[in-house]
Amino acid sequence: MHIERQKEDKSRVDSTFGMGHIFKEVPDLIPAEIQRGLNTSIIGKTIEYYREVKSTNSVAASMADDVEDGTTIITEIQTRGRGRRGRIWASPRGGIWLSIVLKPRMPAARAYRLTIAAGLAAAKTIRAYEIDAKIKWPNDIIIGNKKVCGILTETEAEQLKYAIVGIGVDANIDTRLFPEEIRDRSTSLQTELGESIDRVEFIKRLLTGFEYEYLRLYKQFPQILDEWRYLLATTGKRVQINNPSTTIYGKAVGVDREGALIIKCDDGFIERIVAGECIHASI
Repeated sequence: MHIERQKEDKSRVDSTFGMGHIFKEVPDLIPAEIQRGLNTSIIGKTIEYYREVKSTNSVAASMADDVEDGTTIITEIQTRGRGRRGRIWASPRGGIWLSIVLKPRMPAARAYRLTIAAGLAAAKTIRAYEIDAKIKWPNDIIIGNKKVCGILTETEAEQLKYAIVGIGVDANIDTRLFPEEIRDRSTSLQTELGESIDRVEFIKRLLTGFEYEYLRLYKQFPQILDEWRYLLATTGKRVQINNPSTTIYGKAVGVDREGALIIKCDDGFIERIVAGECIHASI
């Protein structure tokens, strides 16, 4: 199954009569290697691997109705990875670009909890490398003031038949190659550590950590939220919140029990923000 999908994406694969398929170039991220020793019961039990796609979330959406809970799509390169507000997420080779199809037993109104669980799992995974990663509300992982990981959760419209959690990690990437407009605001694990990481091992840790949080969502969300709050870098910061119809300036004074950001605005009013782009102000 993995071979056929790679052929669709024009990776370098030969077919030889009587010998099956032979890779001319062995890819870095082989599903069998990720699954070897992977201690999960749901997440990553099925892995779809691609050399290059436009977006792993788009691939996941195209198959979501027909695959099992926890199916994971991984690619080496995204040509049109999606970030917040429809922006393109730079996704060169060397990063970790994956999406997970989930079929949670929860109403659509609680789908935001999946983003919180994924953010907590990603932050914990990075922190295991002795990097002081924090969460920037609502869905970024930062080191200092630079983004290293983004999360994009998309759901099937009104009834939560499925959800797709996309996670992008700047792993073994030379940030000097990023587009100029994001270069100063981005970092990578390789940059922070001074050496490359084993991406297969990182993915194993990430999938294991995310399954742990995913299974806790049903009975232990308050505990997950407390851990997420502890790693939240936004609280206490002066922020700018951009929404399609408005921009809000103020100080982030906390998050409520649903993960919404509470802002004390410059005009003195208190705003509860459930979605939007959050910018940490320099002053």
